[in-house]
Amino acid sequence: MKKSVLTRYRIMAYVTGVLLVLLCLGMIAKYALGMDGAADLTRVIAIAHGWLYVVYLVFAFDLGSKAKWPVGKQLWVLIAGTIPTAAFFVERKVSAELEAKVADDGANLAKA
Repeated sequence: MKKSVLTRYRIMAYVTGVLLVLLCLGMIAKYALGMDGAADLTRVIAIAHGWLYVVYLVFAFDLGSKAKWPVGKQLWVLIAGTIPTAAFFVERKVSAELEAKVADDGANLAKA
């Protein structure tokens, strides 16, 4: 597996996670605090998160298929982009697990 597959997943996990946290803060500002300008901000962030979550799904699925994960693990990684802050924790766990695999594949390619 190439390091670029893991890198693009990591980038999209962070982008998706940050947008989801901002969306949650916007919803709190809109509904709980009754802020007037929060509606427009929430709408923009929701649209951006929605489109970028689709990109996250593609990259996460690609990563999972190349890492040969079981279906349950694959689903957990895919759903992590919908739970506030979960993307950060899942990304950290996945990266730690796959860094060794990426390094081993790179070493095997260098030997050949």
